Amino acid sequence: MAKRNNENLSIADALKEFVETNKLEHGLDVVNVRDTWKSMMGNGVNNYTTDIQLKNNTLYVQLSSSVLREELSYGKEKIITLLNESLGKKVISKLVLR
Repeated sequence: MAKRNNENLSIADALKEFVETNKLEHGLDVVNVRDTWKSMMGNGVNNYTTDIQLKNNTLYVQLSSSVLREELSYGKEKIITLLNESLGKKVISKLVLR
């Protein structure tokens, strides 16, 4: 059973401590990356996005349009920078478009 703290904590601090204690940070990063991709790219790209996976700081994005894949490949570094800024930390170091 977990040790009980008698000190008062804010909800944000309690949730942060819970995430760190249970090593849930990677799972939350995966969900946050998916949500950020969808909000940042908009409907035009999301209609052609079939799968998004984050493995070892590499973001794999499956696209159903080869033309869109080629267009996005020209701006990989900018996409990585914008996603990391939106997430508030460096989660993605490489982007692979499939």
